[in-house]
Amino acid sequence: MAGLKILHTTSTTRASADVLSRLEAHPAFLQAHTILLYHSLPDEVRTHDFIRKWSAHKQVLLPVVIGDDLELRRYTGPADLKKGAYGIEEPAGEPFTDYESIDLAVIPGVAFDVHGNRLGRGKGYYDRLLPRLPHTYKIGICFPFQLLEEIPTEAQDVRMDEVLS
Repeated sequence: MAGLKILHTTSTTRASADVLSRLEAHPAFLQAHTILLYHSLPDEVRTHDFIRKWSAHKQVLLPVVIGDDLELRRYTGPADLKKGAYGIEEPAGEPFTDYESIDLAVIPGVAFDVHGNRLGRGKGYYDRLLPRLPHTYKIGICFPFQLLEEIPTEAQDVRMDEVLS
């Protein structure tokens, strides 16, 4: 059993590196000054090192769970993080509300489909945030096994402009 977990961890670590390598070579990423990322959970594309690396070159925003909503805050370094809802490390700084200045949003999901639709964890956090970013280029990132042919959608769902897996 432990061997399977190590294999899974190794394969998702490698898959994370592949996805993030493609992301950092993407024209939308290269041109972006302000980027919304996410501090990954264990079953998501691992973004912790990626955030630290790129925060020296770009303004990186991370979501913070406040009640039923996501508030955005600027990432200023690992010392500024504290455990928030769901055990996710979140920045402790001031809220960031200049949504128009966000050039790129990199969004996690339980699954995506080939049409850019996203399946979240069911709490609706990103469903409430994404409509505030109508002019922001949105890239969903996931492991290859999370990219499906089609997932169920609802009228209010916001599609990704692109999905990298």
